[in-house]
Amino acid sequence: MLFPWYAATMLSIESNGVIGLRLMKMTFGGPDAQHEAELMVSEKVDAFVEAAGSLCGGATAAMVIGRYREYVAANASRLAA
Repeated sequence: MLFPWYAATMLSIESNGVIGLRLMKMTFGGPDAQHEAELMVSEKVDAFVEAAGSLCGGATAAMVIGRYREYVAANASRLAA
């Protein structure tokens, strides 16, 4: 019963870290910042479409949150490198 709340809380904390990394990258401007902004928007759209399809296919909210956490972890790894 507590798991979806824990996962949602962790997603918000992890997302906050990625937002900070993205803001640092965008602060410096240039082509990398432009690419990051475009990537951010396309990732959001793709994640939304995937989540909507998953929910329509019978996935639980916990499953969707888990998938979002995978995307956030991948972004954190990419941006920290």
